[in-house]
Amino acid sequence: MIIGSNVAAVVTGGASGLGEATARALAARGAKVALFDLNAVRGERVAQEIGGLFCAVDVASEQSVEDGLARARSINGQERIAVNCAGIVIAQKTAAKDREHGFYRPHELDAFVRVITTNLVGTFNVMSKSAAGMATLQPVSPDGSRGVIVNASSIAAIEGQIGQIAYAASKGGIQAMTLPAARDLSREGIRVCAIQPGLFHTSMFDALDEDVRKSLAAGVPFPTRLGRPDEFAALVCHVAENDMLNGALIRLDGGLRLPPR
Repeated sequence: MIIGSNVAAVVTGGASGLGEATARALAARGAKVALFDLNAVRGERVAQEIGGLFCAVDVASEQSVEDGLARARSINGQERIAVNCAGIVIAQKTAAKDREHGFYRPHELDAFVRVITTNLVGTFNVMSKSAAGMATLQPVSPDGSRGVIVNASSIAAIEGQIGQIAYAASKGGIQAMTLPAARDLSREGIRVCAIQPGLFHTSMFDALDEDVRKSLAAGVPFPTRLGRPDEFAALVCHVAENDMLNGALIRLDGGLRLPPR
C-alpha cells in the first residue's frame, strides 16, 4: 500500500517519542494523520506542525477510543493505517524486600493492572476497532489490501529485565496477539505486524544522566548508540508499504540482547 494523500492514519501515543516520530513520518509522506494521546498541549502542537489532527484519547477506554475514531474519520476518512505506540512503564519486582521493615512486598496489583490495561488492552482496543473500520473499505491493490496495523512491542517481551515484570508481560501480550490477529484479518486484506524496539532515545532517557545514557548505549553491538525515533518511524512506513510483511515480529535493536539488569 502506497502512503499518500488519499490515506488516513491513526497513531496512538502520537504526542511524543516513537509515536510522534511515526506521525511526522507518515505526514511527510502525505498521509492524513490523527494523533491519539492524553497530552493535549503537546499533542495539539505536534498536530499543528504536521498538519494533522489531535484527539484526546485514553486507549484503555472503549468509549474514548470510539469517540476518537469517530472524530478522526469524520475529518480524515476511514484510516487504512493504525499504529499503536501508546504505553506506560513502571519498575517493580514480583516481590521485593522492604529493607526498612524487613519483610517482602509483593508487586502492587493495581500497578500491574494499570500497565497491562494501557499497553496491552489499549493496543487491542484500538486494533480491533480500527480493523472493523478498515474492513468496510474498498481494496487498494489487486491482492485486496485494505489496511495495515503496526503495534509497538519491545525486546523486553522476550528478555524482560529485573523489575520489568508488568512491562514485559504487556509487551509479550502484544507479541502473542500478532499472528492470531493477522490470521483473523487475512480474508479482509488487513495486515498486522509488531515492531520490537530495543533502547531508543525518547523523552524517558532525557531524565537520565549523560553517563548513564552512554553506558546503556555501549551495550548495543552496532551501531553502538541508542536508536533514534525516526528509525522506528521509517520501519513503520516500510511495513505499511510492503504487503508481504504480515504476522511478523520485527526486532529493531542494533543486535542488543538485554541482560538481567
